[in-house]
Amino acid sequence: MNGTPETSSSQTHNEQQSQQQQYQQQIPGNLTIAPRKNNVVIKVGMMGDSQIGKTSLMVKYVEGSFDEDYIQTLGVNFMEKTIAIRSTEITFSIWDLGGQREFINMLPLVCNDAIAILFMFDLSRKSTLNSVKEWYRQARGFNKTAIPFLIGTKYDYFAASPYEEQEEITKQARRFAKAMRAPLIFCSTSHSINVQKIFKIVVSKAFDLRCTIPRIEETGAPILEY
Repeated sequence: MNGTPETSSSQTHNEQQSQQQQYQQQIPGNLTIAPRKNNVVIKVGMMGDSQIGKTSLMVKYVEGSFDEDYIQTLGVNFMEKTIAIRSTEITFSIWDLGGQREFINMLPLVCNDAIAILFMFDLSRKSTLNSVKEWYRQARGFNKTAIPFLIGTKYDYFAASPYEEQEEITKQARRFAKAMRAPLIFCSTSHSINVQKIFKIVVSKAFDLRCTIPRIEETGAPILEY
C-alpha cells in the first residue's frame, strides 16, 4: 500500500541472527561477560588531633601496611578502597584531615557529603579525647547527617598502661560516645586490632544491615560497642 515496502518477520529474524554471529566471532571463546555490578561510593571523613594515627589507620585499611615513621599530614589525605558484597561493589572514599589547627579551613572538604565521620583520639593521650568535643562541634556545622564514630587508636600502648588509667579513659570515652550517639571502637594499627571491623560496621550502619561482629565491653579489652 502507498508504495511502502514491508519487511517480513523472517527477514528481520535472519538479520538479527547474522548480527549475533558477527558479535560472537569478535568475543574470544574463553571470555565470560559478567553482569555489571552495582557500585556505591561511601565517603568517610577522619579527624582528630595530630599524631593520633589517622593516616596510619587509613593506609593500614587500604594497603594493609604499617609504617612506624611519622609523617605529618599537610592539609588533606585521600585514599580509596573497593570491596564487594554480593552483587554490589562498595568504594570507600576516605578523607583524612591534618590535625593541626591551621588546616581547619579544609574541614568542609572532609565533611561535605560524608556518610560517616570517624572522630579519633589517642588512647594513651587523654588530651586528644578531650579535643573530640570541639572536632565534633566543628564537623556538625558542615554535616549534620553523617554517622559519627568514636575511634580510640594505639590500643597496644593503652593495654600496657595501669588499669586505673584504662578505666578512666574508657568511662570518659563511653560518655562521649553516648552523647554523640556513636559506636565506640578501640583499635591498633600496628597490631591489626579492629581495623577491618571499623569499616564493616560503617557499611552496616550506612545501609542499616544487621551486623554479627561480637561486641567487646570489658575494661582493658579492645572495646567494640555499636
